[in-house]
Amino acid sequence: MSPFYMTPWALLPPVIAIALALITKEVYSSLFVGIIVGGLLYSGFSFEGTLTHAFNDGIVASLADPYNVGILVFLVVLGILVALMNKAGGSAAFGRWASEKIKSRAGAQLATIALGVLIFIDDYFNCLTVGSVMRPVTDKSKISRAKLAYLIDATAAPVCIIAPVSSWAAAVSSYVEDGNGLYLFIRAIPYNFYAILTIVMMIFLALTGMEYGPMAAHERNAKEKGDIFSGKKLAGEVAEASSNAKGRVIDLVLPIAVLIVSCVVGMIYSGGFFEGTGFVEAFSNSDASVGLMLGSAVALVVTVILYLVRRVLTFKEITDSIPEGFKAMVPAILILTFAWSLKAMTDSLGAKEFVEAVVKGSAGGFAAFLPAIVFLIACFLSFATGTSWGTFGILIPITLSVFPLTDPLGVVCVSACMAGAVCGDHCSPISDTTIMASAGAQCDHVTHVSTQLPYAITVAAVSFVAYIIAGLVPNAFIALPVAIALMIGTLFAMRRFLP
Repeated sequence: MSPFYMTPWALLPPVIAIALALITKEVYSSLFVGIIVGGLLYSGFSFEGTLTHAFNDGIVASLADPYNVGILVFLVVLGILVALMNKAGGSAAFGRWASEKIKSRAGAQLATIALGVLIFIDDYFNCLTVGSVMRPVTDKSKISRAKLAYLIDATAAPVCIIAPVSSWAAAVSSYVEDGNGLYLFIRAIPYNFYAILTIVMMIFLALTGMEYGPMAAHERNAKEKGDIFSGKKLAGEVAEASSNAKGRVIDLVLPIAVLIVSCVVGMIYSGGFFEGTGFVEAFSNSDASVGLMLGSAVALVVTVILYLVRRVLTFKEITDSIPEGFKAMVPAILILTFAWSLKAMTDSLGAKEFVEAVVKGSAGGFAAFLPAIVFLIACFLSFATGTSWGTFGILIPITLSVFPLTDPLGVVCVSACMAGAVCGDHCSPISDTTIMASAGAQCDHVTHVSTQLPYAITVAAVSFVAYIIAGLVPNAFIALPVAIALMIGTLFAMRRFLP
């Protein structure tokens, strides 16, 4: 066993990857260096052992995992769907229709938020679907791609984590024994301060037009100069929406509606719904990878038939869109592969066990402050590893071992774990959801991370205070209104004192 197992050194690979990504502004090599560092630590600095562990146990194992492959297939199919909708003129038609209905920048942002909230099934699906639909609208309204990426990211995981019918609810429920997972998840929703306050903040920013940090410069460039990229146009961007005269709004709306319905059916199918299992239980037992993969495949078939019947695209144009959609997803696939491999390195070094020991050792004597402590630990772990679901798996069983399921403080702690995991996921440059938001908005990834970070930190700071209050007064009817009031008050104060 490695001498670095279950030590602080286990967190070094993701820390190095994150630091390099922020310093060099180049995510691929940064992730790869983090993987190699993990291999070095695991093998005791053996050349052969490093290569074997990094590639066999990291990259190859990640790509051989059925769940990961299903997600990659889903991404590729979704990329093809987006390319088809663009070529058919559906995206352009929706953009023209929406531009007639939406007359202001605030309206475009609120429409993006509303669509993000409505697509609550899964964060991957949310990111890419909202991005493909709203890009023409936000571009027309001169909203920067950085702001669009923030709106997409902030309505992905934060919405999924407070939606009982979602892949995230299924993931959280799977970590709770005795079939009480969904019951606990629903009880924890009012205490999920980070998710709720993120939505409050987005609406406030859209209505007031307030911006700060690096985002302010991007929005100023977009509004005054029409430069939505601020000079950082994504190299692998999908071709601009086609001006196909045959394209209609239905060519965008119907494929997306079919995608939503078929993904829901795919999710409950994977959970055994058609074998007699109840709807809620089927969703709790669902495999998001299988459900999304099957759902997207059905949507692709329906879309191809629709375009052929309506004669908006020829068969050759449809087949030409397949490699186009695949190429558009290559950057996201590459980053996801490296991020999964980095997580494998971190797991092999016992990072989860190290954090578990630290949490258990600090639980005694801090009962009232434990929600705030759990929130911070979940933030750090999720940020360092780029995964929310792994953080759930580590901290939820620990908090339930400290508090029984019937204890209100235990519910607050579980919610703090979920909120912290989403917060870290929201901030982390190696998070799959953050990567998907960049891909959905077709925004430079490092630009998205750097512009989003001040907003996420603001909500995290208010959430931390809210968890201290909830630890002292574990009553949702008191804690949640106080948290919302704190968030709005903080934003008003910032608006007054910021330049």
